[in-house]
Amino acid sequence: MCRLFGMTGGPERISATFWLLQAPDSLSQQSHREPDGTGLGSYSEAGKPLVSKQPLAAYEDHRFATEAKEIHSRTFVAHVRYASNGGLERKNTHPFEQADRLFAHNGVIGDVDQLDTELGDSLSLVHGDTDSERFFALITREAQRTGDLGQAITSAGRWVAANLPVFAINCVLITDSDLYALRYPDTHELHVLERAAGGPSGNEHLEHSGDPRETRVHSAHLADHPSVVVASEPMDDDPAWRALDSGQLLHVDRGLLTTIETVLPEPPAHPLTLADLDPHAAASQAKQS
Repeated sequence: MCRLFGMTGGPERISATFWLLQAPDSLSQQSHREPDGTGLGSYSEAGKPLVSKQPLAAYEDHRFATEAKEIHSRTFVAHVRYASNGGLERKNTHPFEQADRLFAHNGVIGDVDQLDTELGDSLSLVHGDTDSERFFALITREAQRTGDLGQAITSAGRWVAANLPVFAINCVLITDSDLYALRYPDTHELHVLERAAGGPSGNEHLEHSGDPRETRVHSAHLADHPSVVVASEPMDDDPAWRALDSGQLLHVDRGLLTTIETVLPEPPAHPLTLADLDPHAAASQAKQS
């Protein structure tokens, strides 16, 4: 399943078309759990964040999720939500926006009350009910303190890993120029593709598709421009896809310089398993088939 997707064209604003869910008839398949929300984040030519998202509470919302969305941006983040906590409302749907940054998360963090206490005044950044938005607020607070986003993600991740029950905190964070992705711990996969212009053959459009029900992306622009893509699973047969290891933080800058650093080498102090989660949260984290 593709729950998380991030992409950057580096210095180039690129054009890409997204289908956050596939054809409507696939939504009626009883063998699958229904998604709870979809969202897409990008940036305007002026560098302002743009968010298009919707909870999937009605048929009209499903239509929103299956319509093609043509976007022009340097960076992109897309998310398909299977809710672990927080109601089916727009305020709980990813991606979230704080300080002109956009963020999407896949996982579960426990003891939200303790996280709220740690956030203190920074809890004012949170407008919904999810652990995800609270983790983002912790990153934002640390970015204000350190002035460095990579350090902020590392600091926030280390505090959560040491103090709270953790199932997973896989996440993608973008600015108008940069992309960051963290995999932690090894609960869910997260993959990266440093794609040359035109892909393996040198002249291909980007045509990526996750689980048959979920995110599909097409970009003719990337036949001529390099890019870096992050996703919950490889989305085509390009042999250059590679999995991030647990605790690795990926950073792609405006020039497409890609660095990967292990910032969380130790497992969580209080690891959670599916058996520890309530049935709704456990269902949200189990791989759909």
